[in-house]
Amino acid sequence: MDFFTSFLLLALLSLSPSLSCGEMHPKVGVCYGELGNNLPSPPESIKLIQKLNAKRVKIYGTNPKILKSIQGTNLQISIMVPNQLIPDIFDNQTFADQWVKTKVVPFYPKSNIRYLLVGNEILSNPPNTTWFKLVPAMRKIRSSVKKFGLNKIKVGTPLAMDVLESSFPPSNGTFRSDLTEEIIKPMLHFLNRTKSFFFVDVYTYFAWVSQPLQINLDYALLQPTNITYTDPVSGLTYFNLLDQMLDALVFAMKRLGYPNLRLFLAETGWPNGGDPDQLGANIYNAATYNRNVVKKFAAKPPIGIPTRPGEVIPTMIFALYNENQKPGPGTERHFGLLYPNGSHVYPIDLSGKTPNSDYPPLEKPASNGKLWCVAAQGSNKTALAAAVSYACSQGNRTCDPIQPGGKCYKPNSLIKHASYAFSSYWAQLRTAGATCSFNGLAVMTSRDPSYGSCKYPNVNL
Repeated sequence: MDFFTSFLLLALLSLSPSLSCGEMHPKVGVCYGELGNNLPSPPESIKLIQKLNAKRVKIYGTNPKILKSIQGTNLQISIMVPNQLIPDIFDNQTFADQWVKTKVVPFYPKSNIRYLLVGNEILSNPPNTTWFKLVPAMRKIRSSVKKFGLNKIKVGTPLAMDVLESSFPPSNGTFRSDLTEEIIKPMLHFLNRTKSFFFVDVYTYFAWVSQPLQINLDYALLQPTNITYTDPVSGLTYFNLLDQMLDALVFAMKRLGYPNLRLFLAETGWPNGGDPDQLGANIYNAATYNRNVVKKFAAKPPIGIPTRPGEVIPTMIFALYNENQKPGPGTERHFGLLYPNGSHVYPIDLSGKTPNSDYPPLEKPASNGKLWCVAAQGSNKTALAAAVSYACSQGNRTCDPIQPGGKCYKPNSLIKHASYAFSSYWAQLRTAGATCSFNGLAVMTSRDPSYGSCKYPNVNL
């Protein structure tokens, strides 16, 4: 190799400081959660992951049975330091060394551990002292990784989109002011210096379900449509919601002086089911979204995003299984590509080699073009009663039908009365800015809650 060729190669590598040999080709992986009491064993799970043609796997800890099962495969693996250990690691380099020595060293390099994530969405929790211990803990873990010669492992931490204060338009992407100086700036400096990634969990589902009247569903599903959005500042044109959200992060990093720090899409997905009232959570939408994500991020040559055309963005689909012990609303237990018995929720090939047109057609859920605002399951009764009082005091005869003798009074149920009050309030006052929220006590549904002669007001999609 002559001097000029060597110089040119070094120059090209310096432009992409975090691009290593194992990351030069688009690869889509899957997140392997274990919050289920009916899941296949780790060896069986690794075989199922291989059958999905995944190239990466992310686990939420360091389960030795998984790390041992993955040996002998070509799967790159991402492991995680539990949230609760961050304060201990922050306080003590020896503790960090011991954790890496016992949890990581015995499996490296036979298990192809490539990413060590410190905590999971730490900054999404309410303000707490662990926030400020995160980056120092990342530094200590990085020091331990170097001490033991684990040279291929990148250290990072996954963050959610709520790390941004502003994300629209994308060019206005800005990190939260309560995090920027003490946490985000040092973190970006660390990730850039160590040639790691900005790991982020991005779900267009949650953005869409909070504004289904403003955001087109196909735009959120990455479906080809005639809908586009042009950023008035950057001039970039967007054809789907995921690109918008990722670019908002790029602009936020650029605003702090890190325009080239690479993104790693650490989680994305769409729920295949949930509670009966949960909008848009079905197999058709989940299959559509995840197949389109694979098509985009496994494409060769790489497609990238508007701010970074042609750039490889490593991507992980959430999740391998429907996990029956996950807390929260029903959607949380329905993100899987597979049922716990190992069968497909819908066919998908994570290699990207199967064109979407080759999959057997799925039945599209019928839509009545209407939305109702109903009480969320499991809502606190005291808070719900207060919310009903508020809703009934705002509009014009908003709650007459749920008063004694009204068409919707019986059954005299707080949940049913709340659902009527919320729907009536929303239908009357939406154009004046009212939302279907009530501090998290309400959800939108396309399932008509009306019964008998009791007809709930609705909003048209």
